[in-house]
Amino acid sequence: MKNQREPAVFCWRITAAHTIAYFVAGVFAVVFMNYEGYLASERFASFMRQFGSPWIAAGPGLQVIRGLILAGVLYPFREVIFSRKGWLKLGLLIFGLCGISTIGPLDGSFEGLIYTTFTLKEHLLGLPEALLYTFLFSFLVYAWNKKGGKAWNIIAGCLVGLIIFFSLMGVLAALNLLPQV
Repeated sequence: MKNQREPAVFCWRITAAHTIAYFVAGVFAVVFMNYEGYLASERFASFMRQFGSPWIAAGPGLQVIRGLILAGVLYPFREVIFSRKGWLKLGLLIFGLCGISTIGPLDGSFEGLIYTTFTLKEHLLGLPEALLYTFLFSFLVYAWNKKGGKAWNIIAGCLVGLIIFFSLMGVLAALNLLPQV
């Protein structure tokens, strides 16, 4: 990536890798970890949006914005990310800063353990999803840089496009704007 387009290429790859990894990890959590049931429980329903919300449907498509933020934050560290074992360094950075050591008291974080009344089980609930996301994101970013080519761009573009399309359809369905079959 040593050319004039380096920032744009880096930004695209980080954004696409994040959006794809987030979607896959989210589908995993919904299918295998009963997230819908947990979010509907009395404990979480008071502060989490429910599955029928248009915001939940919009979430995966809106991850493009978060991907752009990640790209901007990670750009100065690209040499480390693409160095030997860079995927592992990136994974540790993402999991450490975004998962365990968040600024606020979120479930699963160090601050959350101190300041919330969540049980240990509730804190550990999101761990498999976070680990899956971290691995997928780190692997995609690193592998795409090492073996990048047109095929990666085409596949990633199609996947990100589908994720945005699915989100849009979900929002329209949640707002009852799609014809009933």
